[in-house]
Amino acid sequence: MTANVIRVVGARVHNLKNITVEIPRDKLVVITGLSGSGKSSLAFDTIFAEGQRRYVESLSAYARQFLGQMDKPDVDYIEGLSPAVSIDQKGVSHNPRSTVGTVTEIYDYLRLLYARIGIPHCPECGREVTKQSAQEIVDVVASLPESSRLLILSPLVRGRKGTHQAVLEEIRKTGFVRARVDGVVHELDEDIQMDRYKIHNIEAVVDRVLLHHDADPDEQKAFLTRLTDSIETSLKFGDGYLIVQDITDANAPHDMYFSEHLACPEHGSVLPEIEPRTFSFNTPHGACPNCQGLGGKLEIDAELLIPDPNLSLTEGAIALSEWSGPKEEGGYYWQSLEAAAHFYDIDLRAPVRTLPQEKLDIIFYGTRGKEIPITYKSVKGHEYVFDREFEGVIGNLMRRYNETNSEYMREKIGLFMNMRPCPTCGGKRLRREAMAVTVDDKNIVEITEWPILQTLEWAEHLIGSSTPLNSRQQTIAERILKEINERLGFLVDVGLDYLTLRRSAGSLSGGEAQRIRLATQIGSRLMGVLYVLDEPSIGLHPRDNTRLLRTLKGLRDLGNSVIVVEHDSETILSADWILDLGPGAGEHGGKVVAEGTVDHILENPDSLTGAYLSGRLQVDIPRERRTGNGKALTIVGARENNLKNIKVKIPLGKFVCITGVSGSGKSTLMIEILYKALAARLHGAHTQPGDYDRIDGIDFVDKVINIDQSPIGRTPRSNPGTYTSLFDQIRSLFAELPESKMRGYRPGRFSFNVHG
Repeated sequence: MTANVIRVVGARVHNLKNITVEIPRDKLVVITGLSGSGKSSLAFDTIFAEGQRRYVESLSAYARQFLGQMDKPDVDYIEGLSPAVSIDQKGVSHNPRSTVGTVTEIYDYLRLLYARIGIPHCPECGREVTKQSAQEIVDVVASLPESSRLLILSPLVRGRKGTHQAVLEEIRKTGFVRARVDGVVHELDEDIQMDRYKIHNIEAVVDRVLLHHDADPDEQKAFLTRLTDSIETSLKFGDGYLIVQDITDANAPHDMYFSEHLACPEHGSVLPEIEPRTFSFNTPHGACPNCQGLGGKLEIDAELLIPDPNLSLTEGAIALSEWSGPKEEGGYYWQSLEAAAHFYDIDLRAPVRTLPQEKLDIIFYGTRGKEIPITYKSVKGHEYVFDREFEGVIGNLMRRYNETNSEYMREKIGLFMNMRPCPTCGGKRLRREAMAVTVDDKNIVEITEWPILQTLEWAEHLIGSSTPLNSRQQTIAERILKEINERLGFLVDVGLDYLTLRRSAGSLSGGEAQRIRLATQIGSRLMGVLYVLDEPSIGLHPRDNTRLLRTLKGLRDLGNSVIVVEHDSETILSADWILDLGPGAGEHGGKVVAEGTVDHILENPDSLTGAYLSGRLQVDIPRERRTGNGKALTIVGARENNLKNIKVKIPLGKFVCITGVSGSGKSTLMIEILYKALAARLHGAHTQPGDYDRIDGIDFVDKVINIDQSPIGRTPRSNPGTYTSLFDQIRSLFAELPESKMRGYRPGRFSFNVHG
């Protein structure tokens, strides 16, 4: 019997009442019941914990030291277990480099696809580029203007740290007599020293030539032969790369880059060899050099710096103490601001909103190199007069943020910073060279910006009958596209077709993160595994629930056991087997009220779940609705993410529900725009709301609270009593007892967080 069931005997974890259950294997099993009835205690803290513990114990002692060892759950024994995988609702990752594409590994396959069949283009002009032969390079160099003085250089070290003495010795042994080190030409018999901790560039000087187009044919032929030999030598010595430096104008020399690999013949733009890492924003080979692949840069936000523009600077409009208005003895920063205001005739007593933009630019960004007279009076009364550039409030804060070693100072200034799109890559994360490679005239960034459903349609088009790929490309891409299509299809099946592959993993809800892990597990095609899921239907619109159930059944049909903790009626009715725990919550729960098929649960008179599923009990719908207070919040011009410049009126004093299909913009409207705008306005929070025109009716609201899915804390010293501050009242009560007063006990005496 145990071959076909998972038998749990004597489970006593948390509030479980020494229960014994038999769960059929290779089935879709739902554990349901009231909140707090023991569902998670049975599914996760007992069955999954024991399955994971046994699997880890089967590994070698060396392997176990790298894995977290779970404690044995309080249970007599469990039979019929398989290796267990838990798919819960924790966030995927808060790493800013982690995206939906990287988490699901779809982006890895896209990188491989573009590296193998992508067509490179010049980042400057967009024309398709191909490799250059030595003869093509000779033709370009020979066509340079008359009397051009050129150095033929072979690059050996590019952007590497070290002293590189071995490289210099290799150049000497090869027979060259000069080398260019960090842009300066040296004789190789010199003592060339380089800082081992700095980045260096080294090129061997292969030849020096002077162009003469009016030479006689024999001389011209000899010159071309020499030039060809020099270029071939440079390419051979430089692994297919060479640099031609034009030193005709000694005051303005410039380099021309050539390659046997990929280069634009018109602009000379040389592209690196196309590899999968070329398209990775997590490596220096593909990441934007300005933002290092983050897609944005932290910058001081003027709106956070001056939360109330109706105040003047002397009234403390700037929300930093050192810049927040005159004191009895103003510090250097304030006195330098006064000096700049005097020099440029800026009224420090006028409301900030009335100051013209050019005056605000001086306040924020300083005099941009121009020195002005500054008078500084120290706390001891000494007065100093000097000329110095005024760096501006934002300029000063950015300098201090970049230079300080104090974590406190970085956190303090960081409160006034926001992530802004990188000006170099426009938030795309990648180098221009990577974005210049296309498949079907689309670069990899365009593909990842589409909704997943559109990306799937594009990938299917590439292997369809009307594919734009040639036969060679089809042969190379066939298996890659198969993996991409399958993984995209799994994401669509779990109701995530509205996401984009470049969506930050940290911005996903707990339900979205869980469904991504579910899709990843389906893609792994494991068999004989026990999957334990925690309410996968949370956050799903009923339209998407059918696809989710189809996915869960597909996981089961692969030969796996699927246990789901769930309240959703559609999921319960689709289960092969149901466990209903209860009858109450907490101390009143922990028992098996009913178990069996759907029909058994519906017919069981003790099952509260069955009563609601059968219609014997129903949730009452109120006949009358609240009238509210007649006031409303109105959001005008909401445009963040996928919102289409909408106007929304939210009545106050009522229970208001915002609904819609998954990905329709509910969280964007309510959290990214409304909550963040209200938090900034009412509580001075350093939040940057999404794009919108205005919100009317804020004066009708006193406070805003966001209750989201984030965990309340992970510290072992925290419990519901301490988190809700109830324990403070309990400690105060005990401190008021006569015996406590006699002993001199204060509330801290009854705290388990205070020594003694």
